[in-house]
Amino acid sequence: MTPGFANPVLDAQASFRAVLDAMARPGTVHALHGPADAGLDPATAAVLLTLCDPETPVCLQFGDAATKQWLRFHCGAPLVDVGLAQFVVTETLNWDAAASGTDDEPEGGATIILQVAALHGGPALTLSGPGIAGKATLAVAGLPGQFVAQWAQNHARYPRGVDLILCAGAHVAALPRSVTVR
Repeated sequence: MTPGFANPVLDAQASFRAVLDAMARPGTVHALHGPADAGLDPATAAVLLTLCDPETPVCLQFGDAATKQWLRFHCGAPLVDVGLAQFVVTETLNWDAAASGTDDEPEGGATIILQVAALHGGPALTLSGPGIAGKATLAVAGLPGQFVAQWAQNHARYPRGVDLILCAGAHVAALPRSVTVR
């Protein structure tokens, strides 16, 4: 079994801060230092090590048995079907299957952790909303062609909906459901 963080306390604190900054400042890209051989991008592994525990249901939509065993061992997170997961780890977007919360409990919406090719070099997305002074731009390589339309549908359900954490290699960016994407 491959190790988790080299220095569990300091690495988890640094990763938590990077994910928090990414969520608070949509469109910004942050470096994460997670394990490189967990069957996941290092950023994805770092996010899971930081945010998941035995009370956090996770749906891992790709990966082999060793990746699932790594996740269970290091996080203790139960692996569940997509509709029951707080975190959905995927390489493709399946918006409709993920929990979107309710009007009374919008915090029940899932967070999708999407592994993409890169957080630069793709089509430019213009972001606006909370945490963004004016507008921000994020150019993600590897998003589906219909992403902007799908995001508009997700955003229209606000405060319900899903949040999105984008992971590419050792980098992370985030799109909270409150953000408008064009």
